[in-house]
Amino acid sequence: MTPARLPFFVYGTLRPGEVNHDLFLRGRVRSEEPGRLPDALLYDGPGYPYVVEVPDGGPVFGELVTADPKEYDELLAALDELEEYAPGDPRNLYERVACEVVRVADGTAVRAWVYLAAPTVATHLRTHGKLIESGDWLLR
Repeated sequence: MTPARLPFFVYGTLRPGEVNHDLFLRGRVRSEEPGRLPDALLYDGPGYPYVVEVPDGGPVFGELVTADPKEYDELLAALDELEEYAPGDPRNLYERVACEVVRVADGTAVRAWVYLAAPTVATHLRTHGKLIESGDWLLR
């Protein structure tokens, strides 16, 4: 089954100025705008962050990235590979999930792909993880 062509919400190393932004997004996107993911917590990982959904959490801050339609499939595959995500694989560190993300500019909600901590990783983070209290990777 082909996944929906949703925008992406990026909150860590894919944000502007971070190490993976130009490597993966340059030339493949139509727009980037500030967004926030409500009901989530941001945790520090080994050089990259994880997001865990929690009721009444967050928000987590990042960018809402709309892919150039001609680049969408290639970008989706590249981001899945970067996040080491394979549908249904129990070894995943992340799961690609369609979530409601809020545009900072106007407060509208948009469905977007978000790479969330996989369930086993999320369980570990809740008990042993280092929370980024600001919800913003750039302010860690």
